[in-house]
Amino acid sequence: MLVKSKIKWVALGGLVLSFVSLLVHLLLAKYSSADLVRYSAITGFTEDLNVNIEGRQGAGYSKLWKNVVSLESLQPYPNPRSGYPVPTVQNNGFIYAKIFGGFEKIRSSICDLVTISRLLNATLVVPEIQESTHGKGISSKFKSFSYLYNEDQFIAGLIKDVTIVKSLPPELNELRKLKQFPIFKPKTSASPTFYMKDVLPKLKKAKVVGLVLYDGGCLKPILPSRLAEYQRLRCRVAFHALRFRPEILALGHLMVERLRALGQPYLAFNPGLVRDTLAYHGCAELFQDVHTELIQYRRAQMIKQGIVKEELNVDSHVRKANGSCPLMPEDVGLLLRAMGYPPKTRIYLAGSETFGGQRVMIPLRAMYTNLVDRTSLCSNQELTNLIGPEIPFPEDNSLPPPAKSLDQLKEEWQKAGPRPRPLPPPPDRPIYRHEKEGWYGWVAEKDSEPDPSPIDSRSQAHRLLWDALDYIVSVEADAFFPGFNADGSGRPDFSSLVMGHRLYEMASTRTYRPDRKHLAELFNSSRDNPYHPRRNWTLSVRQHLNKSLGEEGLEREFRQSKPTSFLSHPIPECSCRILKPTEIASTTNKNKINHHLSYEGENVCPKWMHEGVKTVSYQKNPANESESQEDELDFEEQPELDNGGSTTVTTLLLEQDEEMDPND
Repeated sequence: MLVKSKIKWVALGGLVLSFVSLLVHLLLAKYSSADLVRYSAITGFTEDLNVNIEGRQGAGYSKLWKNVVSLESLQPYPNPRSGYPVPTVQNNGFIYAKIFGGFEKIRSSICDLVTISRLLNATLVVPEIQESTHGKGISSKFKSFSYLYNEDQFIAGLIKDVTIVKSLPPELNELRKLKQFPIFKPKTSASPTFYMKDVLPKLKKAKVVGLVLYDGGCLKPILPSRLAEYQRLRCRVAFHALRFRPEILALGHLMVERLRALGQPYLAFNPGLVRDTLAYHGCAELFQDVHTELIQYRRAQMIKQGIVKEELNVDSHVRKANGSCPLMPEDVGLLLRAMGYPPKTRIYLAGSETFGGQRVMIPLRAMYTNLVDRTSLCSNQELTNLIGPEIPFPEDNSLPPPAKSLDQLKEEWQKAGPRPRPLPPPPDRPIYRHEKEGWYGWVAEKDSEPDPSPIDSRSQAHRLLWDALDYIVSVEADAFFPGFNADGSGRPDFSSLVMGHRLYEMASTRTYRPDRKHLAELFNSSRDNPYHPRRNWTLSVRQHLNKSLGEEGLEREFRQSKPTSFLSHPIPECSCRILKPTEIASTTNKNKINHHLSYEGENVCPKWMHEGVKTVSYQKNPANESESQEDELDFEEQPELDNGGSTTVTTLLLEQDEEMDPND
């Protein structure tokens, strides 16, 4: 009996413990369920800011956001350097243009159009953006150009360079509709000689010529040194005259303010996962299931159109190892963790198209909870106001056929053919409505992609607005990391334009220019002791990314990106260098610079720019300046280690990394 009573007490104690454990788990689930609801950027930022901000900024925190000291001498200077007469009313005629393509192609094409108009001494008609015409169903409040850009600012900002009008004279416009004027379809690699020999004679004869642009430009990126003023004109167009309309600018700056609440920095990240890019470079195998099929279908179209000169099936993993494919979000998360960015870092996800949807962003969101985009920073009303009043699409009134009554079914059975009858085939799997509504819905029913529907065309126009918002936020970011930039591929992309704008306007801000081929080698490395101080994977990543921020990254971009896109690397034509007193004393020629990073044709900034920089430098805190020099010395150089005891730098670096232990 005593044994039985003890067993009962033990069983009772077990039940009590189980009940207590269940109660504790329920309480934990209740107070931790906030992570399961829809994320609000503003709420998340507020909660993040309530956590001892100053205490979180350790020794390595400022190094993640400070400017690159070696590039502070580069300043924007797009003014003409030689005789540059103002355009006259009497010129050779008018140029009108139609631009096809997305945000990147539009921006590049407009800059080239202005340059061509100046070269041919012609009046430019405000170009027509085909993605935002009224045929796409956009608001009647805007024209095609004014849907994205400020038309008046565009005309006024270039009044000393090119004569721009909003439309052709009425009599010429009627003839244009009748296609009475010559039309050209130039390539992006068209040379100035082509325009002087082929286009100019017809322009003088007909007084109007039309240009149709598909490939994101109409003039080759690198021009002879005698045409350096035309390169500077491109910069004046892209970075000064070509401004977004006021509503876009206001909302974009509001998003920046929300990201920088209470003075906190943020990093902008563009994945570069665009369907056309993935198809062009043969990166289909990086995805699975229907996404691979969609990429391969698009690649087959490009091969048929002559855009791709390769085979349909290629090894995507080999392409990724060569650096041709974008970095996947999980790769970027590991790189940022290796750099020391804490999990609460604010990261803005730029790019209106992310192929694969939110599913491919799950690994990065797991590493960085403050990963936000425009939908979490802006309300639906704010985005709707940006679009303007649009005519709603007619509702789908198609109804399924009415159900047949029992009498109707019996009557059909009696009128059917002779018996016995074979059993009917089993019904197909029903295709649900949500499988048809997505842009990929045609895969469920058809073998070929259908033409865009009206709602698809309108969504494509809206994408221009979302790209414009992302462009503003990315240019203003404290740091920018591209998942892909078209370094040498010849196709303009979002990241390249952002990197070029940041290089022109504020070269010293932190813009990462990673070598994807080198990073692929680091990710695929399987050597012994990868976390040993001499072969530390984290330090290798830091060393490469820190070098990409400075002169080494610029030299690589100059070799690869500039030959295919001038706006991705607009120096030295559109910049000048402010010299230190020691450099001025050692300079024998005013226009020749003795500097580690110098380009042919680079100039010294005017005296008034030197005075402005001196005034700013006097306002700096000497303590902060010395700290910056120390950070630059131990964070960016990272000298090679040996067995002679030079491990103090490594030890210091490892102690400063509070977020990731390389030996874990």
